[in-house]
Amino acid sequence: MVEAASDAATKGKRMGDAGEGLIDAQNRIQERIDEREEERARRASHPADHDPERLRHIESLRLAYTELSRQFQATTHITRRQQLTSALTELERQLKALGARTH
Repeated sequence: MVEAASDAATKGKRMGDAGEGLIDAQNRIQERIDEREEERARRASHPADHDPERLRHIESLRLAYTELSRQFQATTHITRRQQLTSALTELERQLKALGARTH
């Protein structure tokens, strides 16, 4: 009878595999919650540009700038180089107005 009582007391103090698994799951959940809170705080401190039309326009200007730069490098005709220089200058102005870089 004394052994049964000590076994019951020991069982109450020791945790089985199921209990350890539950604690592990709770720890993983808490870690994930903490990660998400940090992610939210990071996004809040660095607001993203959510205007898809503006982003599309910027990307279009950058692609045009890249293409005209390539043409400028390949062109030897003086008049065409002047036209390309003017066009590149205009694209730079538009990108600057949108707060974007050329590269």
